[in-house]
Amino acid sequence: MTNILVTGSRGQIGTELIELLRSIYGREQVFASDITQVSVEERERGPYVYLDVLDSQGFAKTVVDYDIDWIVHNASILSATGERNPELALKVNARGTENAFDVAKRYNLRILSPSSIAAFGPSTPSVDTPDVTIMRPNTMYGVTKVWVELLGEYYHQRFGLDFRSLRYPGIISYKALPGGGTTDYAVEIFYEALKNGKYTSFLRPDSRLPMMYMPDCLKGTVDLLRAEESILEQRVFNLGAFNFTPSELASEIQRHLPDFTIEYQPDYRQDIADGWPNSLDDSQARRQWGWEPSYDLTSMTAEMLEKLAEILNVTYKSAIVV
Repeated sequence: MTNILVTGSRGQIGTELIELLRSIYGREQVFASDITQVSVEERERGPYVYLDVLDSQGFAKTVVDYDIDWIVHNASILSATGERNPELALKVNARGTENAFDVAKRYNLRILSPSSIAAFGPSTPSVDTPDVTIMRPNTMYGVTKVWVELLGEYYHQRFGLDFRSLRYPGIISYKALPGGGTTDYAVEIFYEALKNGKYTSFLRPDSRLPMMYMPDCLKGTVDLLRAEESILEQRVFNLGAFNFTPSELASEIQRHLPDFTIEYQPDYRQDIADGWPNSLDDSQARRQWGWEPSYDLTSMTAEMLEKLAEILNVTYKSAIVV
């Protein structure tokens, strides 16, 4: 039996990752954890543990009490929120991850701690950004993600810790709201398109960023988590799918909703986005452990509109005739 602890389980990715892991390993083997209390209904879906990742003793107690084998350490303060409160981002993203690594080392656990395209910076090559390149981020979130990568690799080399990491692009989902990231517009735009028929983007129309649909994000995460350690030639991988600009995404939505309109009012998040890659080279993930995304911009947009319309209970009929 494999027991998995997921920190930050109530975040955008954690919410859906918990469901997938439980479908694979069993309801009682996957332990959700976060710093909020949950409803009785949520607890009935599977075990939930209140866990502050800054509490090193509480972290260790949770691992021992529930006989944890793997940790998926998702607890993190994201880019836009981190720039509003860099002290909190430093504390949670750095000290919380240090506690996760320490407990994983102490109890010989496998740990997957995701990174992000925010680990790159303005001096990083922006087109087909490789796994190994210049990394000088200009946000606290990015700084802490570089630190996570380097500390995890150090723990692997020095102590033999089975550390793994993925650099996530922007993640798009109809099930969970985004959590304060610079790519949040790519989720918000679908809500506003269906509810109000218009959207105001906080990024310029030409701001190209790597993106990914949540089902691919979850698949890539689980595939790397389950990969045999002997096949891994490195510890941190780019994870790519497709890329687009706000203008291109709006045009794709307009194919389904011709009356949809978009305006642009860039704010402080534009400066963050300007330091990130336009596209990722994920050839090493494809070669070493068989990564391959299933969705592109067209298929993602069609499914997002259909699924989200059901959730929002709004009338929707695509203008595209099949």
